[in-house]
Amino acid sequence: MTTAQQLDERYGRTRRRRLPWIIGGAVALVVIGAFSWMTVSQSIASVDADDLGFTLVDEYSVDVSFQVTGVQGKDVVCALEALDEEFGVVGWKIVEIAAGDSHSQAVSVTIPTVAQATTGLVNTCWVA
Repeated sequence: MTTAQQLDERYGRTRRRRLPWIIGGAVALVVIGAFSWMTVSQSIASVDADDLGFTLVDEYSVDVSFQVTGVQGKDVVCALEALDEEFGVVGWKIVEIAAGDSHSQAVSVTIPTVAQATTGLVNTCWVA
């Protein structure tokens, strides 16, 4: 009569083959967990800026209006640009926006330029 151990050996069902799968599964769970945490922690500290419009004040300045949406209770810094008709940078300004009570803030800033600008926009924003 054939024993259970002989059947396990004949058909390859041994305990030694499960161990690499268990270790591999545990490593995969740790890697997926670490990747998920990095993704979530980055999105928590992200800042979005939406251009609302611009107004050409005169030959040497442009007003840029934008809305910042991001981390509540933390200061935000934005880089603004004024561009000419060939998309060359004719003015720029770094703006520090103090932390507010709301999730988003509307801001209007005047950018000094060295030549006539045709547009003004937000280049990027980040948490200070």
